[in-house]
Amino acid sequence: MKNKAVELFNAVPKIYNCAQTVAAAAGRNELIEDMKLCGGGKAPENLCGALYAAMVIAGEEKGLKIREDFESALGASTCSDLKNYEMVPCVRCVEKAAELLEKYGR
Repeated sequence: MKNKAVELFNAVPKIYNCAQTVAAAAGRNELIEDMKLCGGGKAPENLCGALYAAMVIAGEEKGLKIREDFESALGASTCSDLKNYEMVPCVRCVEKAAELLEKYGR
């Protein structure tokens, strides 16, 4: 799933933001429209959109584990901290969120 997520995120022309990419890679097309407003630091709690999508798809219990592992791997969970302090590119966030979603189930 992570390879598909990266491929979708890097597609030209760009059709999905980070959150939509994770939803699409997971085959959750019904969430793509809802995730439209969750990219660019606009997800609830200013979370990374890719992380937020993975958490929504995984459900509450698994979502918390995904968030914990995501923060541990990348150093933060909010878009602004990932970009401004940790210098993590969006594609890496998409990759990690999809990888963790695949690991913990959807």
